[in-house]
Amino acid sequence: MRKEQHPKGWNEIKTNDSWAIFKIMGEFVTGFEKMSAIGPCVSIFGSARTKENDKYYTLAMDIAKSVSEAGYGIITGGGPGIMEAGNKGAHLAGGTSVGLNIELPFEQHDNPYIDNDKSLDFDYFFVRKVMFVKYSQGFVVMPGGFGTLDELFEAITLIQTNKIGKFPIILVGSDFWKGLIDWIKSTMLKAGNVSPTDMDLIKIVDTGAEVVEIIDAFYKGNILSPNF
Repeated sequence: MRKEQHPKGWNEIKTNDSWAIFKIMGEFVTGFEKMSAIGPCVSIFGSARTKENDKYYTLAMDIAKSVSEAGYGIITGGGPGIMEAGNKGAHLAGGTSVGLNIELPFEQHDNPYIDNDKSLDFDYFFVRKVMFVKYSQGFVVMPGGFGTLDELFEAITLIQTNKIGKFPIILVGSDFWKGLIDWIKSTMLKAGNVSPTDMDLIKIVDTGAEVVEIIDAFYKGNILSPNF
């Protein structure tokens, strides 16, 4: 029998992969303990690069204020841009303001509008995304980049495949999202890669009032609880 060959040096590489599981477990335990005590929240996603004078920064802040006044906490990724706007809106409304920070070599730093006892730090994106999905009663998705799309499609996929229960996924900014939605309909849907009912998982709005209306209508008469 031929001996299995590995790339040169493969067998000499020393790793700590087996021990990393304890750090991963620690992040899950800390996240579950802290997030489970906070109560119903809505997550706001969007670009870290959005400036304070941008219309979407102002809109994200106004949406966070409206959602907070409706009785929900606000969760963001804890960084600048849209995330900061979300936490700022919650802070100004006197609501719960949560930040799930991620360790990055650039760009990420926690914003000053997160409640002191509700700022969590993560090394692993996948652990952080579990916290968003498990403890959010809705996703409000502002204009953003690859990270925003990652979080959006992760949630859609989990709902589509019945891995989690359905919750509102709201895209804010029809001008920004129109091209993507048109492509999904004209290409993915036409090819049969998604079904017509999958499109019902997404709502597109332009105002904070619409966001609150969709969330309140979805949960009217229902008990709020973690998603899995």
